[in-house]
Amino acid sequence: MTDGMRAARQLPWTGPEGKPAYLLTDGTGPLSRLADAVDTAQLDMAGQLLCHAADLLDDPRSTPDQLRYLLTCMYAALTDVHRIAENRLAAR
Repeated sequence: MTDGMRAARQLPWTGPEGKPAYLLTDGTGPLSRLADAVDTAQLDMAGQLLCHAADLLDDPRSTPDQLRYLLTCMYAALTDVHRIAENRLAAR
């Protein structure tokens, strides 16, 4: 998405009513840097969650409730990672 010259970046948070929030930017402003930091944090969290998932799946004592919670967290992380990937593809 562009406004003629500048690209619209989807932000890593939503606006009112859960709708996507966009920023018209050249990518150098403070809000762009904040969005970059949030993207990085979300990717780091997804990586940590993968490590935790490996441990939990290897543990035969893991309960169905623990696995369901893991799946809920992985769904949220995958949603974030998917959005980041789509944004990066769109920025090419």
